Amino acid sequence: MSAQEYRVVKIADGDTLTALSPSMEQLKCRLYGIDAPEKKQAFGQASKLSLAQLSFGRTAQIDVVGRDRYGRSLCRIAVAGVDVNKEQIARGMAWMYRRYAKDPSYSDAEGTAQSLRIGIWRDAQPVPPWDFRREGRKRSL
Repeated sequence: MSAQEYRVVKIADGDTLTALSPSMEQLKCRLYGIDAPEKKQAFGQASKLSLAQLSFGRTAQIDVVGRDRYGRSLCRIAVAGVDVNKEQIARGMAWMYRRYAKDPSYSDAEGTAQSLRIGIWRDAQPVPPWDFRREGRKRSL
């Protein structure tokens, strides 16, 4: 599927947004290849703000590349020529989701953010969101 034009109307967190097509169809997007900190995790709110700065209220080219196990659309998003998914990683506002992402430029962006110690990489031992979620499930049992 090729990219379609949408307007970004809602930011849920650092890796999920909602957009409207010109015909007013709503599309909830989970950003492909990244995993951002959870809302209650360190940098969770900063990551959400970063995604909002990159995309909220703006026209985006959205390419739906698949569905995740929860049925959400997995999307690659570009705004004004910027790969928003990769930019979240480059800003230190998300991890590359290596289990699913295959784009080597995402790994390069993560390595640069890590070496510059920006965003999540400021922490001495940043906790990936998948570990944070797993620990949360253990606590609730």
